Amino acid sequence: MADPDELSCQELVELVTGYVEGTLSLADQARFESHLGVCADCHQYLGQMRQTILLVGALAEQDIPNDAKERLLYTFRSWKQHA
Repeated sequence: MADPDELSCQELVELVTGYVEGTLSLADQARFESHLGVCADCHQYLGQMRQTILLVGALAEQDIPNDAKERLLYTFRSWKQHA
């Protein structure tokens, strides 16, 4: 049986923004980092997320073409409705 304190990959994905922004509780941060220590895929995912933030973090809303913005909003709204 899995340790209830262990973080699953899905939970890590859900917490990655909080981790990168430094808003996780100390307990969640420790669980997050513990999982990274044993899961190469999640370690790579965190690196990809940091790279994405670095590359697009400088974008302003006005930099996004209207058609692209509408497609993104549609996608996010559809995803949220099906989640």
